[in-house]
Amino acid sequence: MLNIAKNVENGEMDIALEGRLDTTTAPSLDAEIKGGLEGITSLKFDLAKLEYISSAGLRVLLSSQKIMNKQGKMVISNASEEIKEIFDVTGFSEILTIE
Repeated sequence: MLNIAKNVENGEMDIALEGRLDTTTAPSLDAEIKGGLEGITSLKFDLAKLEYISSAGLRVLLSSQKIMNKQGKMVISNASEEIKEIFDVTGFSEILTIE
């Protein structure tokens, strides 16, 4: 299960994720993001409560990063050590901006 809390204000979109971002939940996050990036110049993911991310979840982050490269910036914050390790092993730490 994945809870998505989204806040949009003045061209900034903040998304806080709680739970598991996997094959089952990634499509709902993808739909949530893709439908709302028009006019967004700053996208921030708060992963403080994210327990797990699969390759499907990584794909959503990567596609979001590609869109934001053209229109602004994207930042990942509060990732746990486990999530950071997944980013390191997959090479995503080199692609994503992680705070």
